[in-house]
Amino acid sequence: MKIQIRNSRRDEYQTVEAIMKQVQQMHVGWRPDIYKSSETALPLAVYEQAVAAGTFFLAEYEGCAAGILFIAYRHIESPNQVTRNIIFVDSMAVDEKYRGKGIGHAFFDFLKDLKRQGGYDGIELQVNAKNEAAYKFYTNYGFTNKSINMELL
Repeated sequence: MKIQIRNSRRDEYQTVEAIMKQVQQMHVGWRPDIYKSSETALPLAVYEQAVAAGTFFLAEYEGCAAGILFIAYRHIESPNQVTRNIIFVDSMAVDEKYRGKGIGHAFFDFLKDLKRQGGYDGIELQVNAKNEAAYKFYTNYGFTNKSINMELL
């Protein structure tokens, strides 16, 4: 199989950081009024905590690191909402060299398996309004709009 998804390891931080910086630069390009270039896109302590918790994954394409997936398990409970347990996609990114090779679909198939195995109610994520390619990809995969964030500058 060309694509394998596995738990990320502590010693892969530099590889993960390089992919995260690609995403950060895209955000800076779309919204320089909000995002800025920085030395670090993903703090090492955050990465280490996610690796220890088993919530950070790496996609390999033909044995090479090609994408990252960072998730959180969330329990939603309030008097005004149905109680739900969801998988929230904090970050998902594919190295620009590997885009269009099915890695995003492999991540979502992986997430669907996690959802089924863990008995979760859904998978949720947020997408930058300027990231039209990602939005189209998510909707084509079956995601629907849950809410819309708005701003007044």
